[in-house]
Amino acid sequence: MPILFSSTNRQSPVVNLREALLAGQAPDRGLYFPEKFPRLTAAEIAAFALLPYHEIAFRVLAKYTGGMIPDADLAAMCREAYNFSIPLEKIYDRVHLMRLDQGPTASFKDFAAQMMARLFGRFLSEEGKHLTILTATSGDTGAAVAHAFHNIPGIQVIVLFPIAEVSESQRKLMTTLKDNVRTIAIDGKFDDCQAMVKRAFADPDLAHIALSSANSINIGRLLPQSVYYFYAASRLAKPGEPIAFSVPSGNFGDMMGAVVAREMGLPVKKIIASVNDNDAFPKFLATGNYQKICPSRNSLSNAMNVGHPSNLARLVAVYGGQMDETGKIHKLPDLAAMRRDIFSTSVSDQRTVAGIQDFWNKFQLLLEPHGAVAWQGFLDWNAKETLGDAPAVIVETANPAKFPEEVEKVVGWPPDVPPAMTAAIQLPEDYDRMGADYETFKNYLLKKHA
Repeated sequence: MPILFSSTNRQSPVVNLREALLAGQAPDRGLYFPEKFPRLTAAEIAAFALLPYHEIAFRVLAKYTGGMIPDADLAAMCREAYNFSIPLEKIYDRVHLMRLDQGPTASFKDFAAQMMARLFGRFLSEEGKHLTILTATSGDTGAAVAHAFHNIPGIQVIVLFPIAEVSESQRKLMTTLKDNVRTIAIDGKFDDCQAMVKRAFADPDLAHIALSSANSINIGRLLPQSVYYFYAASRLAKPGEPIAFSVPSGNFGDMMGAVVAREMGLPVKKIIASVNDNDAFPKFLATGNYQKICPSRNSLSNAMNVGHPSNLARLVAVYGGQMDETGKIHKLPDLAAMRRDIFSTSVSDQRTVAGIQDFWNKFQLLLEPHGAVAWQGFLDWNAKETLGDAPAVIVETANPAKFPEEVEKVVGWPPDVPPAMTAAIQLPEDYDRMGADYETFKNYLLKKHA
């Protein structure tokens, strides 16, 4: 039987993967999530140790695409999408740094975007349809989506980003593309961008426009992001041995990839959701009271400047609760189980800087702000619970060259710039600009699709 997906708001019909992917957000403004997770056996997971990344991706994703995409075609798509390395660098003992920054835009978002683009392209060509993808970005999503979907037939991409909260390289990696990609600089916060996108999906005046999302509100983002947790475990853990992950968390899509892997059968000792000054989740985990942060707080780890993480609705659902898109909790999750499985801590900018410095001084390994948050979060957890001799992974989500000024201030020299970033920085930019006003954005969309 195919895997079916239901909305976290529980007011929309269940759909298959194709429908969930192309819709992005459910009609009731909830997020699609598997009604039941497919399971990998212990033997299947143990076999990953001998497989390359693209083959692991195929075996994980095939659990969701059965009956929709022939295995040979899906395997080819995975080979094309994942033609870059995933370094696992030893920090000490069995603690490693997983660098997810070797893709075309030097960000972990490439893992999802490259696969999503291929799935979108295939499904749309089969149906002879056209689609407009709306994406809000706090840093890296926009560039990854823009590059992955650039010149994919049948797709137009519109990316909204907060003009004052992205780095120059993050901005130029998306504003230098043309053709079917358009970027809009918003005079506001990431939460404003995300709210405008979500509202557009639910606006009846835009119902004649086929809209979808490539943000982590789209289930197509989370499923591919589960793969690198299987990959890390296959290289670092013994068969059946639990492994800990510290994940820098903003909109909580990356962390939910680890939850998906765990629900599919990966033995996980602890998931450490490390956040910056936007500390709504650690406070919720500690108290059971959720208060979103509005406006979101600016931090050095800018891709995590999210005052209300959308994916908390999915996390709450995993633990038997219900949270709507506004952050209102209609049913509390099993907080005891959530605390057993997940640790969360807030890391200040001061500690982020200290993390970059200490990591370099002790291990001669270079971090950028998001990875430094994950490192400090791991240290906070390890001070309270014993890792023992279990393996652990610190997740680095972006190349340090994306934050050259911040890194140079700390270590005294600028990080090496990947060739793709060097080329993008030298290209001319072209983007639109508007205030954080939904009606203006709505009229923009109507004009684009007149």
